[in-house]
Amino acid sequence: MFNLKKYRKRSPWILHYNAGSCNGCDIEILASLSPKYDLERFGIINTGNPKQSDIFLVTGPVTYRSRERLIELYIQMPEPKVVVAVGSCSCTGGVFRGMYNVEDGVDRYIPVDVYISGCATSPELIIDGLVKGLEILEKKTKSMEKPSKLFKDTTSREGIVSRRESALRVGEERDEEN
Repeated sequence: MFNLKKYRKRSPWILHYNAGSCNGCDIEILASLSPKYDLERFGIINTGNPKQSDIFLVTGPVTYRSRERLIELYIQMPEPKVVVAVGSCSCTGGVFRGMYNVEDGVDRYIPVDVYISGCATSPELIIDGLVKGLEILEKKTKSMEKPSKLFKDTTSREGIVSRRESALRVGEERDEEN
């Protein structure tokens, strides 16, 4: 069997999504992909397909209209995945916080792994944040590779079987139910 885990860190693909920003952070992301900063030296490629992406790069505050698309793109990405919030707007809502159409930062709807603050964020900070995201991606990959074995009966909530709750990692103690 061909093993792909050693190539995942060397060639991550990012999915860039603008959730409603002023485009300041988007311009800085494109600048970090330019030859001056050369984000591609880490093997990072900007893709438009969520089903092939490893890192979800989100800019801007979550607006009422972009909320559903944000969650849909997150769900379409395969595991393991890393979410990077770029700019103060995506971290907290920024200067748009409290407006009628803004619903705060990204972490209200999807789990965020790396926060890159600033308005607009510099390309150096974006590169540092993505390198941190690569480290988190590698850790998530290794934790997913640990084998699991079903020891307990499966449980269901609202008709959905949850295998995560009924699985124990190899080496964990089994809870004795009396």
